[in-house]
Amino acid sequence: MAAATTVLALSVMPLLPAVFIAATAMAQDAQPDAVPDAAAIPFRNDPLAPDMLEPTSPPDSAVPFDAQDDALPSPVGPVLEGRSVEAGERGDAAYAAFQRGLFLTAFMRAADRLEGDPDDAAAMTLIGELYIQGLGLPQDFERAAEWFALAARLDDPAAHFALGTLRLAEDGIGRDTVAARRHFEAAAAAGHAPASYNLALILLETGGEEGAEEAARLLQHAADSEIPQAQHALGLLYREGRGVAENPARATALFHRAARNGDLEGMVEYATAVFNGIGVAPDEERAAAWFRIAAWRGDAIAQNRLALIHAFGRGVEQDLVEAASWHLLAAGQGLDDERLDEALRDLSDEQLVRAEALARERGWP
Repeated sequence: MAAATTVLALSVMPLLPAVFIAATAMAQDAQPDAVPDAAAIPFRNDPLAPDMLEPTSPPDSAVPFDAQDDALPSPVGPVLEGRSVEAGERGDAAYAAFQRGLFLTAFMRAADRLEGDPDDAAAMTLIGELYIQGLGLPQDFERAAEWFALAARLDDPAAHFALGTLRLAEDGIGRDTVAARRHFEAAAAAGHAPASYNLALILLETGGEEGAEEAARLLQHAADSEIPQAQHALGLLYREGRGVAENPARATALFHRAARNGDLEGMVEYATAVFNGIGVAPDEERAAAWFRIAAWRGDAIAQNRLALIHAFGRGVEQDLVEAASWHLLAAGQGLDDERLDEALRDLSDEQLVRAEALARERGWP
C-alpha cells in the first residue's frame, strides 16, 4: 500500500438534528458557570492529550476531510445556573443543602425561606427543581411547572429557562415551542447564557437570515460564558457564513475552544480543520491526537477518522491492527466505511484477533 501518496476523500457524517431535552436531563449535571483560566487544559492528566501549542509550519500534504455542513448540537444547560454553594456559605442554606445532596433538607430550607418571604423566586425555583428530578420529593413535572411558573412571574431567569426546557420536551407538561421561545427570550434578556444558547437554536431552525444574525449574537454570549456547545454552534455559523461573515479562522478558533471544554463534536471539527489546514496551519499529528481523544470518548466519527489515519499512516505510523480496531468500534455504532474494508481486507487471522481484542477493551461490541 502506497500510504504516502494515498488521498482519502472523506466526508464527516452529519450529526443528528438538534433535539431539545427536558430540564430533568439538563439539571442532573448542573454546575454554575465558570470561566476557566485561559491556560487550563481539560485533559491535562490524560495521556492522550495533544500539545496545546498551535502548529507553526504545515506538513508536506494533508488528507482532505470534509467539514460538517448543517449540524448543530442539542441544547444543554443547568436549570440552577449561577446558584453556587458559595452563596450558601453566605446564608443560602437551601442551595447549599441541594449542592451537598441533602435534598429533603433543601426543600425544608426553601419552604422556610418562603414563609419569611412569599416572593422568594429562588426558593420557588429550587423546589421546582427538586420536583422535576424527583430529589427528596416524588418526581412530578406538573408540580415542578407550577413552582417554576410562580418564580417566572417574579422574573426569575432560571425559572423561565426551566419552563422553556419543559415546553420543548416530548413528554411532561405538553410540548409548546411558542411558549418555550417566550420563556427563553425572558431568561436570555436577563443574561442567562444557556437560555441564550437554546433560543439561538430555535431561531436557526425557524428563522431566516435575520434570525440567523440574532442567533449568532446569542451564541456569542453563550460562547463567552464557556458553554462548549455554543462555541461549536457559533463556529459552524462562521464556517458557513450564516448570520455572520464567513471566517474559517474564527470558526476553527471556536472549535478549538469547544474541544478544550470537552465537546466531542468540537473535537472532531477542530481535528478536521487542523488536518486540512482550514483557518490554521495543517498538522496531521495534532489532528490525529484530537481524533484519538474523541474516539476514546466514544465518538463514532472520530473512531472512523482515527481508523483511516492509522490505515494510511497520516499523522501516525501506519498500523493496520489499530485501524481495524477503531473501524470495528465505528462500525459497531453504524458508521461503515468501504475504504477501510478494502484497506483491511488482507489482514491475517492473527491480526484480526488482535484487532477484535483491542476493540473489546475499548468498548466494542
